[in-house]
Amino acid sequence: MAITLDQIEEAGQILGSSATVRAAAALIRERFAPLPALVLDAFDMRSESPALQVQNRALFLMATDGHCWSVTGQLERASAFVLTQD
Repeated sequence: MAITLDQIEEAGQILGSSATVRAAAALIRERFAPLPALVLDAFDMRSESPALQVQNRALFLMATDGHCWSVTGQLERASAFVLTQD
């Protein structure tokens, strides 16, 4: 299931307005089920470019080949969100 630009924008609004990144992930999982939304340490994503930056929080798009995950900038390949906070 590809992620749309509208979903990214709405996920960014959720990320920016939630009390915590973990709360944002829970709301994003609920809103966009069955898309996964994971929280990772910002250090783990330091060499990657986020799809969206909201204050000190970032949203990354993830793609999978069925075994391995990778960060992607291609909406048609994106099938999960990763959230971080500095």
